[in-house]
Amino acid sequence: MPDSICMQDVVFGYQAGCDVLHIKSFRVKEGGRVFLYGPSGSGKTTLLGLITGILQPRRGSCEVLGRNLAELSSSARDEHRGSEMGYVFQSFNLIPYLSVRENIELPCQIHHARRARILSSTLKQESTRIARRLDIDAVLDQGVKRVSTGQQQRVAIARAVIGRPRLVIADEPTSSLDTDRRERFLELLFEVCDEAAATLVFVSHDRSLMARFEEHIAIDEINHLDRVQA
Repeated sequence: MPDSICMQDVVFGYQAGCDVLHIKSFRVKEGGRVFLYGPSGSGKTTLLGLITGILQPRRGSCEVLGRNLAELSSSARDEHRGSEMGYVFQSFNLIPYLSVRENIELPCQIHHARRARILSSTLKQESTRIARRLDIDAVLDQGVKRVSTGQQQRVAIARAVIGRPRLVIADEPTSSLDTDRRERFLELLFEVCDEAAATLVFVSHDRSLMARFEEHIAIDEINHLDRVQA
């Protein structure tokens, strides 16, 4: 099975001479469910920035979904990220002046490749179908600021998976949830990722969630910063 993510000898720092990551080797198989953990400030979000192409390494190879990100222009990386990746943010990052439906449909409105992969005949039918699976179809036409926090969280999931992206990244999405809601969130996320046949990288500092995943990776185990040579 091919890799969705393959990073080799990747070095990154926000300032010259101040490297924060040296990823000697990091691979995620296509269709995998990976739990990436580490304490706050350990570089988890920086690693996600490299995977999505928002950040560029000082050296090394970062291939994501068959594309070498170093060979892509900034606009091509943006298109690759928007077309092929879904992202669930810790703070949801929903557009406050849009409705629930408009937030869900946004990736397909911007990226034609996402829209071309929907399973329904129309985008409206597709957003309704996904919303029904996540039990938010009753609030689709409400302003996103008018629905509950739990509903907003499900809107964020729906937006991340519409158009069947090949890679879904969830960055600390359960940090403010109680135990029961964390379990339900994971169930929903797994269900929609399975339907999209998407690889899932789930980032958290909460190791109590680890047992739900088939692969567990501590960022301290893959970050060989002490071996970086200036």
